[in-house]
Amino acid sequence: MTAPEHHDVIIVGAGPVGLTMALALTRSAPGMRVALVDRRPLSIARDNRASAIAAGVRRIFEALGVWDPMAAASQPITAMHITDSGTGDLARPLFLRFDGDVAPGEPFAHMVPNQASGAALLAAVENEITVIAPAEIVDWHGGDTTARLSLADGRVLAAPLIIAADGAQSNLRQRAGIDTFGHDYGQTGLVATISHELAHEGVAYEHFRPAGPFASLPLPGNRSSLVWTEASAEAPRFLAMPSEDLALEIEAVMGSTLGQVTLEDKLMGFPLRLQLARSFIGPRLALIGDAAHVVHPIAGQGLNLGLKDVAALAEVIVDAMRLGLDHGAADVLERYQTWRRLDTASMALVTDGMNRLFSNDIAPVRALRDFGLGLVERAGPVKKTLIRAASGIGGSAPKLLSGLPI
Repeated sequence: MTAPEHHDVIIVGAGPVGLTMALALTRSAPGMRVALVDRRPLSIARDNRASAIAAGVRRIFEALGVWDPMAAASQPITAMHITDSGTGDLARPLFLRFDGDVAPGEPFAHMVPNQASGAALLAAVENEITVIAPAEIVDWHGGDTTARLSLADGRVLAAPLIIAADGAQSNLRQRAGIDTFGHDYGQTGLVATISHELAHEGVAYEHFRPAGPFASLPLPGNRSSLVWTEASAEAPRFLAMPSEDLALEIEAVMGSTLGQVTLEDKLMGFPLRLQLARSFIGPRLALIGDAAHVVHPIAGQGLNLGLKDVAALAEVIVDAMRLGLDHGAADVLERYQTWRRLDTASMALVTDGMNRLFSNDIAPVRALRDFGLGLVERAGPVKKTLIRAASGIGGSAPKLLSGLPI
């Protein structure tokens, strides 16, 4: 029998959440033996997409020393304009505008190209950890004192704690028998990067339509990232559309806000659903990111939630190790779960409710929601509170979310 290779923590999944988890542990506890396992070779994929990073979450990257290279390629979001219209409406009235900073000189979010964030994280962490990739996991076992992973090549990895950052279809979550609950939205998320004739001036636009929200998020230069929600029955038509026709469709949806549009890459689609793990922990196992929760992209909070998981879990692990405690013990992991469950459940309810409220063309509902948006627009303190909540600032936050070292 192959002797196991021992580590302090094993992370499965080398996406942005898994990489940030590895960096948070090695920066906070130098000498910690961290292994990162992924089914694909560890490299920066050619990914033209970008992610909205909220101000509070950006502070994680600042505390870990990787924000500067990301910032150089990023675009601050200086304002958000929200509009609403029904089927066939020509006018797109502006009902709500979020302007200003969460603090002097601090925008409430940045659009960060995925290639930039991935390159910064990989450069910072790859010489500090053991990388095991590509690797196929064929078995997992959570024991009394140690968890084990068996790989297809016969290797066995052991650690007091394994962290699953392996996505919505998490292999480890399924092997641990942790169920999920939620529902399909009957919607498809369409994403692409566009260039456009007019300057966006750092403004993000979210246009609520009966099929779902259509968001245009600013990138450096005259470029934007689109996150477009369509009914699943209609999405194949757009995915098959020639790029020239699709550009005209996008211009029409945007009301020519940014002038003539050109697609920079192929439109991609993915089904939308709400999915929450019934438990974020198992025997010597912790779930983070999409392995633990998937929410509607209407508020752009999916990756931010995963990075908040990183901040909380890293803190409970490092605190336990400094006290000489078993960092994979049930009571330590329960602290992480308690810290993250309320915030995750709240965001799931908010995004689910927003999608139900705005993704319809029922006249009385439209009138009510537009009236509510108008009230928020006129209530300065309410707007400031919403901005701070969306930026991830406030509450009983982990140290990294405050820009502090663990």
